[in-house]
Amino acid sequence: MLSFEDLKGQVCVITGGAGVIGSSLAKDLARLGVKVAIIDRDKERSGVIAQQLLKECACGGVVKGYFADVLDKALLEKAKQQINQELGPINLLINGAGGNSPKATTQLEKIEKANLNELEKTFYGLDVEGFDFVFDLNFKGTLLPTMVFSRDMLELGKGAILNVSSMNSYKPLTKIPAYSAAKAAINNFTQWLAVHLAKTGIRVNAIAPGFFLTSQNEFLLIDEKSGKPTARGKKIIESTPMNRYGEVDELSGTALYLLSNTSKFVTGVCIPVDGGYSAYGGV
Repeated sequence: MLSFEDLKGQVCVITGGAGVIGSSLAKDLARLGVKVAIIDRDKERSGVIAQQLLKECACGGVVKGYFADVLDKALLEKAKQQINQELGPINLLINGAGGNSPKATTQLEKIEKANLNELEKTFYGLDVEGFDFVFDLNFKGTLLPTMVFSRDMLELGKGAILNVSSMNSYKPLTKIPAYSAAKAAINNFTQWLAVHLAKTGIRVNAIAPGFFLTSQNEFLLIDEKSGKPTARGKKIIESTPMNRYGEVDELSGTALYLLSNTSKFVTGVCIPVDGGYSAYGGV
């Protein structure tokens, strides 16, 4: 009989665990008896979120917050030592840290003859430091935690890594080239690492969420003054066959499948959870 029972008692690290997606996954894992370690750049926030999740799941499970920056290998290694001491060897890793920034976002969707005198609002006006920050946060912010937190899995001879990609990896959205490029790189890295680790017993997969309202994208999709969808938000809904944004807990089923033995012959895949967005051609 298929179940997620094999996850009980395992230790799972979640980077970006205090965020909307990370905290939702943490709660559902804790309900299954997983020992969850939340990694966040804000030490106080990670601890508060951990306590909040324990109350919400009401399962007597373990959720603990740890401080680290996903772009600082030394801090990640320090967090790993603490996790090993308090929770044990790490069996599972969810690379959920990431996000976009207005500094890596163009103001215009396309260059047209009418706006050739506004190139600062296009690709040509992108802030290079902002671009570097977003690309590094998403791609290196997946690479470095994997280098650190998957080492226990090598010694155990088994484990699962789950990267959080995006629909942007398949269909890059206008305005956000750095985020789209980084998520495409994560898909490629997921496949590469899956092959590299295939004989070690470690599986590497990814999920590609469609459109879920988070603190990272809300400024693009909801008008701050009126609270109504922006023109961009309307286009997204119209391009999603289910005609709505996803609910964050709708990611858990796919994530738990990829982390558990239910998918023990699955590695190197990226599964869209997108309400049909990737299947729709617009007509």
